[in-house]
Amino acid sequence: MPAWLPRAMVLALTLYACFQLGSWAFDQLIGLLINVLIAFFLALAIEPAVSRMAARGMRRGMATFLVFLVVLTAAAGFVVLLGSMLAGQIVDMVEEFPKYLDSVINWVNQNFHTELSRVEVQDSLLHSDWLQKYVQNSATGVLDISTTVLGGLFRLLTIFLFSFYFAADGPRLRRALCSVLPPARQAEVLRAWEIAVDKTGGYLYSRSLMALISGIAHYILLVILGVPYAPALAIWVGLVSQFIPTIGTYLAGALPMLIAFTVDPWYAVWVLGFVVVYQQFENYALQPKLTAKTVDIHPAVAFGSVIAGTALMGAVGALIAIPAVATLQAFLGAYVKRYDVTDDPRVHGRHHQQRGGTVLARLRRSLGGVESDEARGGPGGAGTPEEPERA
Repeated sequence: MPAWLPRAMVLALTLYACFQLGSWAFDQLIGLLINVLIAFFLALAIEPAVSRMAARGMRRGMATFLVFLVVLTAAAGFVVLLGSMLAGQIVDMVEEFPKYLDSVINWVNQNFHTELSRVEVQDSLLHSDWLQKYVQNSATGVLDISTTVLGGLFRLLTIFLFSFYFAADGPRLRRALCSVLPPARQAEVLRAWEIAVDKTGGYLYSRSLMALISGIAHYILLVILGVPYAPALAIWVGLVSQFIPTIGTYLAGALPMLIAFTVDPWYAVWVLGFVVVYQQFENYALQPKLTAKTVDIHPAVAFGSVIAGTALMGAVGALIAIPAVATLQAFLGAYVKRYDVTDDPRVHGRHHQQRGGTVLARLRRSLGGVESDEARGGPGGAGTPEEPERA
């Protein structure tokens, strides 16, 4: 046995053990890493506001606290408005349930010649086996729901704590990161950080502005139609349509259509038409102007980045995919050398016209010349000296 073989085997086993340990640790910490990534992008989004307040003499910690207070107040107000709307709809449905049940029973009795009554139907439902099983399963599922809610609250608390520290101690964090890098690398890291702050903050602010415009437009429509809970529905449409990529518009429009349908079925058609028309206005007129200087990426690239982010990290990846791709595109654009494009018609989608006609026309003329030579008895014609070949 060679002398190096035992050491090589020990080294290989050690590397394999380290790989297994790293894989196990990564699987255990993937949730925490995703929370830190979300917190980092949230800190990048609010850092411009924090930096402006800090430049005016306010401490970064207090500035970060005020920004988070505004965000939390807005989120709590939205949840309260949406919860009151849903609670009101549920109460109305419960109060109107006997009328719905009577109408259904009357329709069944008229069409199927039965003699059902509401009391019999209610007794059969209350004493049915499937209802008892459903109640038992719901009782056992309350603990799971409580655990999920507590886990979600703990995750939100973790994200807010990390994002608070990232935003409040941003300069200290950049200084600590640059202290272990040479000067050339420090400049690249600071440039990438600045681009990430600009793109992420610009993405958030442009989306917030479009959400505000969308909410106001839909609020005016709902007030004109007399749909209840117009403020909550307008806020729902504005936020969901802008911060859920690709399918957010259709998810946002479904709830106002449902509420409008309870008032008048034709109102739901009006809401659907307005959502479609406003979406076209937003895509072709509003969005290009607002996002031209913030997240100017091609729609196909944005759509592909959302799909890739969803495949990698689910809903979180869909939310941070566009600012991440915009940051990467802007960072690489500073290092990719670009050249002037020649004034070629093919660049504009037109066919290239050669001097003297197209290639096909020249080929036809050459074939026509051969046929005429053969008709005259050979190349150059009979009795005439052959002309030298032309290139």
